[in-house]
Amino acid sequence: MSPAFISAQPDQPAAPAAATRGAASARDRHAKVWPKRLPRSITPPATSLWHNLAVSALRFPDKPALVFFDQVLSYAELLQQAERLAATLHRLGVRKGDRVLLNLQNCPQWVIAHFAILRADAVVVPVNPMNRAEELKHYITNPDVKVAITAADLAPELVKASDKLAPEERLTQLIVTHYSDAFDDAAAQAEGASAIPTAWRDWLLTRYALPELQGGAVLSWAEALDPDGAGSRDLPAHSATPQDLAVLPYTSGTTGLPKGCMHTHASIMHNAVGSCLWGNSTFENVVLSVVPMFHITGMVSVLHAAIYGSATLVIMPRWERELAGRLISRWRVTHWTNIPTMVIDLLASPNFARFDLSSLVYIGGGGAAMPQAVAQRLWEQYGLRFAEGYGLTETAAPSHSNPPDATKQQCLGVPFISTDARVIDPLSLEEMPQGEQGEIVMCGPQNFSGYWKQPTATEAAFIELDGKRFFRSGDLGHVDEEGYFFLTDRLKRMINASGFKVWPAEVEALMFRHPAIQEACIISVKDAYRGETVKAVVVLRADARGRMTEEDIINWCKDNMAAYKYPRVVQFVEALPKSGSGKVMWRVLQEGENGSD
Repeated sequence: MSPAFISAQPDQPAAPAAATRGAASARDRHAKVWPKRLPRSITPPATSLWHNLAVSALRFPDKPALVFFDQVLSYAELLQQAERLAATLHRLGVRKGDRVLLNLQNCPQWVIAHFAILRADAVVVPVNPMNRAEELKHYITNPDVKVAITAADLAPELVKASDKLAPEERLTQLIVTHYSDAFDDAAAQAEGASAIPTAWRDWLLTRYALPELQGGAVLSWAEALDPDGAGSRDLPAHSATPQDLAVLPYTSGTTGLPKGCMHTHASIMHNAVGSCLWGNSTFENVVLSVVPMFHITGMVSVLHAAIYGSATLVIMPRWERELAGRLISRWRVTHWTNIPTMVIDLLASPNFARFDLSSLVYIGGGGAAMPQAVAQRLWEQYGLRFAEGYGLTETAAPSHSNPPDATKQQCLGVPFISTDARVIDPLSLEEMPQGEQGEIVMCGPQNFSGYWKQPTATEAAFIELDGKRFFRSGDLGHVDEEGYFFLTDRLKRMINASGFKVWPAEVEALMFRHPAIQEACIISVKDAYRGETVKAVVVLRADARGRMTEEDIINWCKDNMAAYKYPRVVQFVEALPKSGSGKVMWRVLQEGENGSD
């Protein structure tokens, strides 16, 4: 079987008979669940990502493009500021194809800078703002960055990273913004202003002295925006094409240094357009932007999809449940892409009854499975079906997603628009029968071009099937009778307990059913008898702390799971380690356990 979603094009050769039969079988299975309102494949605009902003600003100049703590930036203002910053980048020597580092929390300046880099025909290198100097050195040297844009509170680490490098490798230009640069001065400084909750005031309004950069110059945001607009007259015409490199996000990787994923304007454009169609978008969408913009999901499925669709982006710098509840209620948010842990946290707020979520028409996300009990609560209280999806940095976020019209819980969904995805034997590369586990591979226009400066890794990441280039995800899963994909786990995360294969994601999903468990992460521990055994690192709900014991959890798991699968060890913690995008960092827990042996 071959769950292919790419419709035949006139210039494509006819498929071999066997492949044709497989593809037809897949289409028959998906016919019942594929939204009738959607085509199987799309032809995105043959323009650069910059044109999406230009078109939205032309159509809706006065419409709110960005909202930041009740401060509003219109589409016309966003376009103007991006063009002015692009002119400054050109003046600083940025030319077509040059990489520019972007290191900020979610804020209007992130959006302005992102589109300014694209307007300058350059390439965005988005960086996790949690990175420290030693980590940042790689993001300067590997993509050969000379110009960076960062926040004042993050600038010291970036400067430290640059200063530690050889003179020829260092940054030459640094543009620094304060988060308060996004605010009107009077509104920002007014004590008790509604725009800024008390808990956020100090962080948002603190001003820092600009750092000194060895061998380079530092510009303030105000200087970089060129308020008189004089530099804009010297900005060359935009010339980037769909085939040009647009973004170079880095993978977190399981070993070695992170690798840059080369994405063109075309690969990002496809999933931006596809995400709009998938989520029933209209020009009146109000989108909560809390998934980090440096992360591929926040950048593509949220930011670029919203700008393409002329939506309003309500921006949160980072996750905080009380602020999220307030913003959804205040701005009547309609679409919210998230990490399931965010939904779990919001529903657990003691102030939840005060929030009005009635405006939401679409809620979904990925990074972890949504616990069935939480998904059921969303449906019963709000009529919302949580649409889980799946994708990687290499696939520009969605390669799979649940149709909002026909969702399945604990499921990746079906292959996304224009995407052919399959499950294969990782060794023989033969396609696996329905229901049997194998490696998920995918082929589609959203796939990256390859790893930056890593031809060997690029070659290893792709295989050819039926004359098409498929990306190897490294994730294990299976397909059901309707063509929905289910994730079993990462290839390297399997626990081998006395020869029985234990998949942590499955155990975690089962543990979420316990009413006292808020979060759980499964790792392996060494066992003299079984070789490896299962350990659960658990965060209890507030009302269960002090009354629930580790033994209670083990006994419950024993009663609810197969004997080889249930955790023999339980450890209570206050919180699980999470990445900047909100994913549970199971490797940190696993490495900590291995180091304690």
